[in-house]
Amino acid sequence: MKAFRVTTSGRAPSVEDILIPEPSETELRLRVRACGLNFADLLMIDGSYQDTPAVPFTLGMEAAGVVDKVGTEVRSFALGDRIAVFAGSGGLAEFACFPADRCVRLPDEMTFTDAAAFQVAYGTSHLALHYRAGLRPGETLVVLGAAGGVGLTAIEIGKLLGAKVVAVARGAKKLEVAAGAGADHLIDSDNMDIRESIKALGGADVVYDPVGGDQFTAAMRACNPEARILTIGFASGEVPQIPANILLVKNISVIGFYWGGYLRFRPQILTESLAQLFQWYGEGRLRPHISHVLPLDQAAAGLDLLRSRASTGKVVITPPHEPA
Repeated sequence: MKAFRVTTSGRAPSVEDILIPEPSETELRLRVRACGLNFADLLMIDGSYQDTPAVPFTLGMEAAGVVDKVGTEVRSFALGDRIAVFAGSGGLAEFACFPADRCVRLPDEMTFTDAAAFQVAYGTSHLALHYRAGLRPGETLVVLGAAGGVGLTAIEIGKLLGAKVVAVARGAKKLEVAAGAGADHLIDSDNMDIRESIKALGGADVVYDPVGGDQFTAAMRACNPEARILTIGFASGEVPQIPANILLVKNISVIGFYWGGYLRFRPQILTESLAQLFQWYGEGRLRPHISHVLPLDQAAAGLDLLRSRASTGKVVITPPHEPA
């Protein structure tokens, strides 16, 4: 089978021919139909991600497809079931084996491409905003990197939770995408002062930050008393240094958030969150924004779209498959 593999840390991954894997007693084998790309995939290539597997390994954090084979102890799924899984790696291949307890059955109306774009982005925003930050109706939510994969979902989730949403993104094209997701106010980080623009809108109660760097600092300085800042990631490449005196004076909380960590220490919280998200999808209240769908042999180009921030929403890779 074909798989998009990292064979040496720091070297560019490539499509390789490897054996089709066999599931263990507690795993199922998936014929992968779609796999979402994430910024963390880029970090895994150079070994800087907190959960980077040992080389060689197959990239691909979240996948969707059809159950092809089940382990002897698996009772919750059967051949032909349509499922999605967040496993951290392995999804960028024609077949992959995953622990059955990490898999979820897809709603009938959900496509494979939507499913591959759904779990990490929506799961991150819902758990961060609802569970960690306690976003309340009427509060002002500032979303940095608002046209990215998680940024757009933060806009949608923020609106569903009753917040006023301020989207910060680079350029008119990306701001147009953010507006389409429901943002109430738009700030162009290319030519507007982020701090002053947020303050002019009444300040921030919650900041959702997958960017880091100077944008974190600007948003923090526009926070209202008792604001909460969610650190989701550092797409800018710069981890901000946080001046504790500003936190003290304004009673601001900075909240670290890593969605995948809940699989290890509070999986029930994550499961409940996904159940709510799938319900909203079924009701037509959420629809993933996918800017590019590419075949497996163009997975490197898909990662370049993330690296250059040329994509909006999600980039999804579709391995070759036999017609259903």
